[in-house]
Amino acid sequence: MNQVRRWQRILILSLLLLSVLAPIVFVFNRFKSITSIDRGEFIEELSDIDVEDLKEPKRILQDQEFNSLVSSNSSDKSNDTMQSNEGGDKTTLLSEIAGGNDHKIKEEQAVVPQQTTVSSDAKEKLSARDIQLSHEKEFKRPLAKSEKNTKVQLERATDERVKEIRDKIIQARAYLNLALPGNNSQIVKELRVRTKELERAVGDVTKDKYLPKSSVNRLKAMEVALYKVSRVFHNCPALANKLHAMTYKTEEQARAQKKQAAYLMQLAARTTPKGLHCLSMRLTTEYFTLDHEKRQLFPQDYDNPDLYHYVVFSDNVLACAVVVNSTISSSKEQGKIVFHVVTDSLNYPAISMWFLLNPSGRASIQILNIDEMNVLPLDHAQLLMKQNSSDPRIISSLNHARFYLPDIFPGLNKIILFDHDVVVQRDISSLWSLDMKGKVVGAVETCLEGEPSFCSMDTFINFSDPWISQKFDPKACTWAFGMNLFDLKEWRRQDLTSVYLKYFDQGVIKRRLWKSGSLPIGWLTFFGQTFPLEKRWNVVGLGHQSGVKANDIEQAAVIHYDGIMKPWLDIGIDKYKRYWNKHVPYHHPYLQRCNIHD
Repeated sequence: MNQVRRWQRILILSLLLLSVLAPIVFVFNRFKSITSIDRGEFIEELSDIDVEDLKEPKRILQDQEFNSLVSSNSSDKSNDTMQSNEGGDKTTLLSEIAGGNDHKIKEEQAVVPQQTTVSSDAKEKLSARDIQLSHEKEFKRPLAKSEKNTKVQLERATDERVKEIRDKIIQARAYLNLALPGNNSQIVKELRVRTKELERAVGDVTKDKYLPKSSVNRLKAMEVALYKVSRVFHNCPALANKLHAMTYKTEEQARAQKKQAAYLMQLAARTTPKGLHCLSMRLTTEYFTLDHEKRQLFPQDYDNPDLYHYVVFSDNVLACAVVVNSTISSSKEQGKIVFHVVTDSLNYPAISMWFLLNPSGRASIQILNIDEMNVLPLDHAQLLMKQNSSDPRIISSLNHARFYLPDIFPGLNKIILFDHDVVVQRDISSLWSLDMKGKVVGAVETCLEGEPSFCSMDTFINFSDPWISQKFDPKACTWAFGMNLFDLKEWRRQDLTSVYLKYFDQGVIKRRLWKSGSLPIGWLTFFGQTFPLEKRWNVVGLGHQSGVKANDIEQAAVIHYDGIMKPWLDIGIDKYKRYWNKHVPYHHPYLQRCNIHD
């Protein structure tokens, strides 16, 4: 029995010993598994920590505590005496805190304002260091203007290093293109390696802040390689000639790229976008599925001269929709509006179907087919082809049909002509009561130098020809199409359509006297017959980089996207597109199906 108890005691003691030694052995093995490299990295990370950056946490005083410690200054003598006595007590307290350090006591006394009264409870809770930290946090010297400018300049992104790297790459290429004298394959090899390194480092970067950190060392290595090459190759004239040749080649490439870009821009301008083509095809298909009776718009009084008549010549469905929508939505008298949309046979079904699906409310809309009207000469299309232009917009019959307005609308006395690249932003009904003083066309002038719309006659018309120079003044003021008020009654009286045909025969058929298009011949046809309108009636320049001011656009009654960068094209200027986009019904199912989006 005793023997059994003895073995039980030994077993219990053994288990207790095992429970004590097992954790010690486990921890020892874990520390032993840490390699010397790991310990070295850990020590290195510790050594990187700056001890000076480790600051004690600042003491934060509550408002109640601070108010109980500090009281306002008093102007009485008794308070001054009390303050001096308490100042002595405070000095004693600070000496105890500082451990007898007289220098620290003086600093702490200088920090505490002399006009502050501290109570006896404050001496137990507030130290001089707390007061100093609170004052340092509360009062900060504002940055001077020069310091602010310096800070901004330091933060501003520069490209000096990028330019330096690219210059070194060009210099290295110049050396590599030359045959180095002697056996210098090692130097050439090193230079090629450095060049590739710098090219990878700079890539497409344009600012120094985007450069990788290794670019500095690679730039230094390139400078060393260039120095070695310059020591070997002393023929500076050959290097200069090579650089001149490289410069000339680069300039030629830049000129070729500009020509190609200009050609592609012109090509994009006269090409119908895929979405618009899809829209026209869908509308045309839908139009021919209708019965003949349903293809006609509701008949209106289109020839009433007492109404406000507007006309637009276009083969673009979406452009017509924007002109009509913007004009009607901006008008105060929508019931008096009659809109005449003149197009050709190819686009007549699509435009008709669009306005059948999207009625204009109280306004009246008439769709006319220029090919079915007997107002144009029979050989009109052949005459337009003689302008020797590959641009279909210029040789289109719709471009010159504006010169036959009195024949197209024989029952009207006044009409406003819109180009299909305009947006109406204000009510323009006040133009109908304008006294034009016997002039035929009202237009905004474009002859003021310094304005984005400035244009001179000799830019488009050849005044070296005697026939031109004898009849017209090259310094005469020019004007713009886009939004024009025409007095058709006065036009008929002066028979200006015959004048147009005469000038067209002289300047296009017999000899080239002006550039292709309707604007130069319009200046000549209506020479001396223009009534100037205020600039706000037709702000031009939104179809090219003209620098039109945003304020002028916002205040304009009509804005004109003259130029090749039309708002419905991908090459349109984004900052101007929004004025056109807000009149486009992008939610329309046909636009959605043709992937026409904002």
